[in-house]
Amino acid sequence: MNPRLDKFDLAILRELQADGRLSNAELAARVGLSAAPCWRRVRALEEAGFITGYRAILDRQKIGLGVLAFVRLDAERNSGEVTRALEDAIRRIPEIIACHYISGTGTFELQVVSRDLASFSAFARDVLLNLPNVKDVHTSFSLGEVKADGALPLDAAGA
Repeated sequence: MNPRLDKFDLAILRELQADGRLSNAELAARVGLSAAPCWRRVRALEEAGFITGYRAILDRQKIGLGVLAFVRLDAERNSGEVTRALEDAIRRIPEIIACHYISGTGTFELQVVSRDLASFSAFARDVLLNLPNVKDVHTSFSLGEVKADGALPLDAAGA
């Protein structure tokens, strides 16, 4: 358990993960604080980096991004400057919504969204295969989402 987080901080984090649009008054009522201390705690959590931002969660299907692909990239070389160039290129591509270094086979695991299979195929050919230092690309497609809410399990973290 993080000694800097008490039961009120954890309650605030749980509530904001469930609904980031809560007013301060509603949040305060839900966690058992008055408005001013609740507001100060939220600001402190933001300043300490526990809360890194707020955003709307969109339904990718409804906005026309029907394909979610998991792409494993193997780098030709895993050395400083060459890897940084690949990382910088990945960060600039909006269709790549997540990127992780991975263990085992491969260097990076990407999550890529696209309109359909044809547009993904063109994206892979024109963009992914032309990234610097890429040796190999392996793709799997999501056939359906079981869970994708993104809320962190604070209890499992020992918080």
